[in-house]
This record gives sequence, C-alpha cells and structure tokens, in this order.
Amino acid sequence: MKLYIHQAACSLSPHIVARELGLDVEIIHVERATHRTSDGQDFLAINPNGYVPVLVLDDGEIVFEGPAIVQYLADLKPEGGLAPRTAQARRKIQSLLNFVSTELHKPMGQMFAPAYAPVKEVLHKHVAARLDWAASRLEDGHLTGGTLSVADIYLFVCLNWSQWLGIDLSRWPQLEAFMKGIGARPLVLEALKAEGLYPRSNGIFFAPRLAA
Repeated sequence: MKLYIHQAACSLSPHIVARELGLDVEIIHVERATHRTSDGQDFLAINPNGYVPVLVLDDGEIVFEGPAIVQYLADLKPEGGLAPRTAQARRKIQSLLNFVSTELHKPMGQMFAPAYAPVKEVLHKHVAARLDWAASRLEDGHLTGGTLSVADIYLFVCLNWSQWLGIDLSRWPQLEAFMKGIGARPLVLEALKAEGLYPRSNGIFFAPRLAA
C-alpha cells in the first residue's frame, strides 16, 4: 500500500494509524506547489482534487478521505483496537470522526487560507466552541474512554495546527494533557519524526514550514 501525504497535514492521521498497527505502508510525500510526488508521479493523476491523504491499495484500488482511510486501516488489524467492532461502538467512532472532520478540520483548514482573513475571528469562535465540547468528552485522556482510537489520532493531528492559527490550547488543560499523552507514544513519535516534526514542551509538534 502507498499513503500519499503532506508534512503535518491531515494525512498525518492515517500515517500514525499505520505505524500504530504495524502495517506495511509506503509513505509518499507530495510537493504542495507542484503536485509532484517523491516517487516521481503527478499527484493530480491519482487524486484530481489535489489533496491528501490518498491510500492506494496493492490491487490498485484508491481510497480517498482521511476518515475512510483510517477506518480501512484499522479494519486490517482489528486486534489493534483502534476502531471497535460492536455496532454501537462503531457508530460512536464514526460520529467522532465526522465531528473532527467537519467541526474542526474544515474550519481550521480554512483559517490557513488568506481569502478567509475577513472571517477568521468568526472561525476562531466556532473552533473554540467545538474545542470546549471536545475537552468535555475526554475520559482518561481519550475520546473513547481510556483506549486509543482513530478518532483520538485525528483530533491530535488537528490540534497540532493550533500553533499556526493563534489558538492557545492552555485554555483547555484537558486538551493540552491529551496532546502530551498521545504525543509521547513511541509509534506516534516515529511518525512525527518521519514527517520532520519536533516536540515542544506543551505537547505541540513544530514543523519548520507551515502546514495545513
């Protein structure tokens, strides 16, 4: 399998999931400006939308969108426990993935774009309200009650963007503790190091250049 990524982008989520599960996934970097891949391809021929992550399976099937990719990877090794097996627990995970995707990932991603500068304050307020809710959901350091899940990993990746968006996570001590806990996991650290991300004391991982 091949996973196409940008540094520190949402594609970090399936990258971490693959490492946590010990899956044989080749990481392919995509240059933002040119859409050229590190193995010499035109990324737009793989995903005409131009964004990551994209997972290409060994049989050639292409899987798009981060929430779908992380669930697919988790299902390859269910004993890893990153996505539960019961119908009720699965609904909860899907609900959380959709929350992170639409209520955090999307508005935070928009805040990176200069075109959204006039409404950045509105987006800040929206994200802050959603972070209030996310902080209230944490139990034993996780969204799903003490057990790492694909939803936790996705949240971790989005919260790491706070450093570039003027969002001070110290307002939410639970989220700061969450970042430190997830970021201390050895396999998470492997993925972060592979993407050139460096730790700070507050649980945030810094990249030399801005990523979205």
